[in-house]
Amino acid sequence: MTPNKACPVILLNSSVPRILLFRHPLAGVQLVKGTIESGETPPQAALRELKEESGIAATVVCDMGCWIAQHLDQIWSFQLCEAQVQLPEEWTHYTLDDHGHAFSFFWASLDDLPFTECHPVFYRALMHVKSTLSKGGYLKSPTSIPETTIPDLKAPMML
Repeated sequence: MTPNKACPVILLNSSVPRILLFRHPLAGVQLVKGTIESGETPPQAALRELKEESGIAATVVCDMGCWIAQHLDQIWSFQLCEAQVQLPEEWTHYTLDDHGHAFSFFWASLDDLPFTECHPVFYRALMHVKSTLSKGGYLKSPTSIPETTIPDLKAPMML
């Protein structure tokens, strides 16, 4: 399976593990994600996208594998990353992506993810990441995965 999208994952491993997410002004809550460019490896693309979309300089800790998004023929490569500096609770980063946007970053508890604010593909991606983190032993404390229904794929949000 050859990925065409890279998705860096940053965790704050506290008593309740939290994941870094952001609010896109037009498309709801998301993980950082972007296209793997020609000549790039998935880890290189993940670090570049993280820097472009959030301003974060990081290192890749490990490859968390690939996931078929069932959206626009996308195959995502997830890379667990560690920021090079301590990150604040929330901040806004102004990106040049899509003609410029202000992305509002925040930490979300893995036990209380904002699924209702996500486009269905990010809902499914978060479920996949949460499951992979739990099964892979990446978390200091176990989290439960709620039984929920995946939202309608015809949601009106843009990606």
